[in-house]
Amino acid sequence: MVAEPRWLTRLGGGPGLRVLCGVLAGALVVVIVVAVWHGSPGSAAATPTSSASPTPTVTASPSVADVYRRVAPSVTIVRTAKGALGTGVIAAADGTILTADHVIADGSAITILFADGTKSRATVATADPKGDIATLRPATLPQPVVPATLGGAVQVGGAVVAIGNPLGLTYSVSSGVISGLNRTADTAQGKFAGLIQFDASVNPGSSGGPLLDAAGEVIGIVVSIADPTGKDAFAGIAFAVPIGAALGGGAGGSGKGPQL
Repeated sequence: MVAEPRWLTRLGGGPGLRVLCGVLAGALVVVIVVAVWHGSPGSAAATPTSSASPTPTVTASPSVADVYRRVAPSVTIVRTAKGALGTGVIAAADGTILTADHVIADGSAITILFADGTKSRATVATADPKGDIATLRPATLPQPVVPATLGGAVQVGGAVVAIGNPLGLTYSVSSGVISGLNRTADTAQGKFAGLIQFDASVNPGSSGGPLLDAAGEVIGIVVSIADPTGKDAFAGIAFAVPIGAALGGGAGGSGKGPQL
């Protein structure tokens, strides 16, 4: 026979008392259950809310205006004493300017006008007529020098921005997309290959200017347009030397038309 607990014995643990204790114990269980139901974290009244998953931050691409503001300080006007007009872009912290070779090919004195108004004579540091790329060394630099960022994404359909001086309209900006890669172009200076084709509006005076990707990085140097009408007018097809070829001194640019 199982011995009764001491507290039952002390209280005169008869059957009635054991029943009473059983009833009290049952009531206590009910009270505890009710309390848990109404106040515990698992109850309907205090149902925990599941923590929301973190929402990824969406970074918007820079607008054309943003790209222009960022890169315009790196863009220059290039003129020669014989009247040639083109564009250049500061490519290094020492002020070296990238441009198209045909802009400065007449051999006359070169003048650079920087975005802040600084005017300087310049000499040709390197010239690659086969690639239609030249670098210029200005005698006077703006302060501060703001070089553009070179390199970037090149893919058909990718957004592009061009900044230049078309028809003397200085610091003009246009936008479009990359229409094709590895194109060729026939010009008065010869046939060039390996070019980026794009549809952002450019015209004579734009040559040597930067072709930028959507992030504002220089992916090419503008050199020519296709001109089916023979009027030196933009027909929606333009070409740029890829920046890698421009820096390496290779490649060159057919769609038949003039260099700019």
